Amino acid sequence: MPDFESNLKKYRQLAGLTQEELAQRVGVRRETIVRLEVAKYNPSLKLAVDISRAVGAPIEEIFVFES
Repeated sequence: MPDFESNLKKYRQLAGLTQEELAQRVGVRRETIVRLEVAKYNPSLKLAVDISRAVGAPIEEIFVFES
C-alpha cells in the first residue's frame, strides 16, 4: 500500500475554514476531517474532489500518495 500524506489542515486553514465548516460543506462528520488531516483515512474520489473545491486547492497537493 502506498504511503499517504495529507496537507488538508494547511489548505483548510488557508481557506479560513474550521473542521466543522469544511465537514458541513462536503457532507461528512467533523471526525472524518480530523482523520483525513492526520492521514488515518483515505478519501473516496468524490470526497477528495469535494474537499479540493471547498478549499480551492488541487487534489494532488492536498493528498499526496507516494509509491
